[in-house]
Amino acid sequence: MIRKIISKLFKRSDSPAHAQPKHVGHKHYVKPVQLGRKDHKIDRHLVSHNAIKTCETLQRAGFEAFIVGGAVRDLLLGIAPKDFDVATNAEPEEVQKLFRRARIIGKRFRIVHVVFGNDIIETSTFRALHGDKVETDAHGRVLRDNVFGSQHEDATRRDFTVNALYYDPTQEIVLDYHHGVRDLRAKTLRMIGDPATRYREDPVRMLRVVRFAAKLGFEIDATTRAPIAELADLIENVPASRLFDEMLKLLTSGHALACLQRLRQEGLHQGLMPLLDVILEQPAGEKFVTLALSRTDERVRAGKSISPSFLFASLLWNLVKERWQVILESGEHTIPALFQAMDEIISQQCEKLAIQRRFTTDMREIWALQPRFEKRNGASPYRLLEHLRFRAGYDFLLLRTEVGELESELADWWTAFQVAEHSERAQMIADANRRAPAIQINKRKRRRKPKNPAGATSGTSQAE
Repeated sequence: MIRKIISKLFKRSDSPAHAQPKHVGHKHYVKPVQLGRKDHKIDRHLVSHNAIKTCETLQRAGFEAFIVGGAVRDLLLGIAPKDFDVATNAEPEEVQKLFRRARIIGKRFRIVHVVFGNDIIETSTFRALHGDKVETDAHGRVLRDNVFGSQHEDATRRDFTVNALYYDPTQEIVLDYHHGVRDLRAKTLRMIGDPATRYREDPVRMLRVVRFAAKLGFEIDATTRAPIAELADLIENVPASRLFDEMLKLLTSGHALACLQRLRQEGLHQGLMPLLDVILEQPAGEKFVTLALSRTDERVRAGKSISPSFLFASLLWNLVKERWQVILESGEHTIPALFQAMDEIISQQCEKLAIQRRFTTDMREIWALQPRFEKRNGASPYRLLEHLRFRAGYDFLLLRTEVGELESELADWWTAFQVAEHSERAQMIADANRRAPAIQINKRKRRRKPKNPAGATSGTSQAE
């Protein structure tokens, strides 16, 4: 037993995760400022129990482990973080062995997802400053980098000073390598290192600095902001899946409207949703998008759930509606025209922004329900009421009504119909049919094709 323990200790001391990397010189070392509990005043009740457990497990195994990044930033601001990340000197395989449910993911950066029920603690190994194994593209964007180093190198590798903070929940100390606490108190976002170089390494950092500025109400340091306008085109080199992830974070931050306004101000919006700027230049589109984002922000801040599908459906609705109208005017029927418009707009957006299929499916259903709300005869209202996406479609209808796209009569009728008794519903349907369809949503009469002259060959008729 003793021999086993000694063997493990010697093995661990020789591990690359604990050895000083050969390429690291002492000139790179930055001594951190250490803040005790009285200085940082972090409320331990805001710290995830699973994040603490992850750190404690790693520390008991002889490794260093800290809660890191945005979680520490939020804790210092007195905000309960949504997610917790852990940084350690244990390599991914060593982390994985210590937890019953843990998986290594990623190619660009290999990290470990430590799983506790529905909670995931993202655990990464300290990164080195430089390395021969780092792969970049022609623009300097890092494609793959799994060179491990020490904590002070890892701090320098992080993007902003306010994110280069390490919290040890066991000793309750915060390590600050780049005056992040000072910038936090000054409400300033400052890039670590040369901003242009860092943006080239990862263009998504330009989106992140805008998101953080809007979310936290911080100012972007002038040096950090300066290269953004010149390097904005680099967003086009970012994989669509990463852009979607960043867009989703932006839209669900609780400050989506402020983020979008800041993106436009910095000239970054076109890299996310190519046609969004067109929408916002049109009064009707801007009003709809602004209201949808404002409602989403209100729900996030109130701690209520939100639907990314509903939000994306709102952002793209004006484009769908315009294309729908064009197709209707060409002579197509209402429903086929709508489905064609939906497919075209989603296809255009997914070329740049890889909206996941589960979201696009829901978006299509929300849009497809809109013309069904005007059918208030027979069993149609009852069938629509039982539809899985009825509530989302109904909320979308209310949004359209509020911006003046529809008369309020239709929305009021459906609001009352949901809570009415069965006998009352039958009477409501009868009354609606007697009044005739007062509301026509984007309908156009199908143009009749002229009859073929005598003797002409008849073409194939379109299925209806």
